[in-house]
Amino acid sequence: MTHRLNPLTSFAAAAMLALSASTLCAQPAELEGVKLAPTAQVASAPLVLNGAGLRTRAFFKVYVAALYAPQKATDAAAVLSQKGPRRVVITMLRNVDADTFSGALSDGMRDNHTEAQVAAIKPQIDALMATLKQAGEAKKGDVIHFDFDPATGTQVSINGQAKGAVLPGADFYTAVLRIWLGEKPVDGGLKKGLLGG
Repeated sequence: MTHRLNPLTSFAAAAMLALSASTLCAQPAELEGVKLAPTAQVASAPLVLNGAGLRTRAFFKVYVAALYAPQKATDAAAVLSQKGPRRVVITMLRNVDADTFSGALSDGMRDNHTEAQVAAIKPQIDALMATLKQAGEAKKGDVIHFDFDPATGTQVSINGQAKGAVLPGADFYTAVLRIWLGEKPVDGGLKKGLLGG
């Protein structure tokens, strides 16, 4: 014998299912024990979590990176061409000395740009490297933000404290993003994760 739900019961069941799904979506994601908020805000603009991934090197887990953008995109070119504020959050999973950390980021930029492109943003690259070296060792648990505000530029902060000068130019922030999203990303698996894959 089959039982049919009356329309009111069916509606209630559907509503409960929708509520459960929305509650699930509202929960922050987690990767390697790092909680990832579903949204962020830079320069009063709301951003959504585009994706997150794990940076590994020689089988060691180095950091979790998360990308926040005005709207989700699964294509690197689409992310790189977006306008407006953006944020990359790096949460360190192990200690990395300042020279190694800054050097890896510098190499990532150089690997994804021509010599002419690097020369055009060399003052910002040099300033970023100086800021990271002055900040010292990136320690396990440190949270590093690379925030972009179109009105001012790129600001690095570590554990909520702004570091160094604001670095001007949307082209420079795009160059920073190419470290992880370029044709030669520092980690292919991380690139996929940042694009929601």
